[in-house]
Amino acid sequence: MEQLVAHSAKLIAETELVFVRYLYEKINWNNRQIGLVGPRGVGKTTLILQHIKSKLPHHQTLYVTAEDFYFSTNKLIDLATTFVQLGGKYLFIDEIHKYPNWSKELKLIYDYHSELHVVFTGSSVLDIKKGSSDLSRRSVVYQMQGLSFREYLAIFHSIELPTYSLDDVLNHRVDFSVVKHPLLYFSDYLKNGYYPFAREEDFDVKLKQIINQTLEVDIPFFSNMNVATGRKLKQLLAIVSESVPFKPNMSKLAEMIGVSRNNMTDYLYFLEEAGMIIQLKADTGGIRNLGKVDKIYLDNSNLIYSLVGNKLNIGNVRETFFINQLKCIAPVNSSSLVDFTVNNLEFEIGGKKKSAKQLQSHQQGYVVKDEIETGFASVIPLWHFGMLY
Repeated sequence: MEQLVAHSAKLIAETELVFVRYLYEKINWNNRQIGLVGPRGVGKTTLILQHIKSKLPHHQTLYVTAEDFYFSTNKLIDLATTFVQLGGKYLFIDEIHKYPNWSKELKLIYDYHSELHVVFTGSSVLDIKKGSSDLSRRSVVYQMQGLSFREYLAIFHSIELPTYSLDDVLNHRVDFSVVKHPLLYFSDYLKNGYYPFAREEDFDVKLKQIINQTLEVDIPFFSNMNVATGRKLKQLLAIVSESVPFKPNMSKLAEMIGVSRNNMTDYLYFLEEAGMIIQLKADTGGIRNLGKVDKIYLDNSNLIYSLVGNKLNIGNVRETFFINQLKCIAPVNSSSLVDFTVNNLEFEIGGKKKSAKQLQSHQQGYVVKDEIETGFASVIPLWHFGMLY
């Protein structure tokens, strides 16, 4: 216990408070049990340590990671009981999916210790969502994604810009007078700006390690798959990466990686939940179209540069950025006439020479162009959509 307290104090003391992620203000920290989930590497641990350092009495707060050797011989419920007996009020459990029976013990902690506030995180959204169904009456779960372009400017270049609504963006209210070269920054963001750890050395190596751990460890373990399935997932992601935006043919995909067609929907679902891909669906309603996937994208542009390299298609990079940033605030669907539909608004994505011909019949249509700094009328700069969170 003493070692856990010492380790907690050290991590809290070393945490920087220079910039706090978008999700912080959206969390109701007064809830007795909070879950924070999301893909590996998006900054969940830093967020909770920042909250501890800036808002909580340190002598009544404990941060632990479920990976600690302490839990090889000790139970989480016993730690919570001892902590409460010592006057503890705020328990933070990182990487909780690494702890067996975590869902059951979280319920017990909630029921036995009404005075204790618990925040837990999980690197894999898969297992947290699977377990949180049992915790629905107890836990409030928030999902976190990687950096927006706005956050990237703040963290990497100390350029502070406010968050803008979609209406602000569409009506040209984005004030970027403090940004001298937005397109240069934007180009770097697309390659290296989505993950906070991109500031560290060997970013590409670490990103590939996260991809491998997600495919070979997280998904197979939490979905009760074997190691061979992890290899199938890597093969599937490679096929998607080389073809995105990928129009899935489930039978052909299944044949290419040597699995049953019935498994393909699950595999793609797992990849999406783990933050590896985005499945774009039509907004046509009705049971016939429920779950029908029109296209598959990699989750963010950093993954494209890491997995595809020199073979990437810039048009795909642009579309991936758009859908990645928009899905944080609104459902994004496919369209039969343009690239995307968002809240009944139509969007066509392209470079600076992109025409508006496809939008002539749409009163609420917009051309989203890369390589331009400012927009006019229904033409919106692509990078402005990085200001939404």
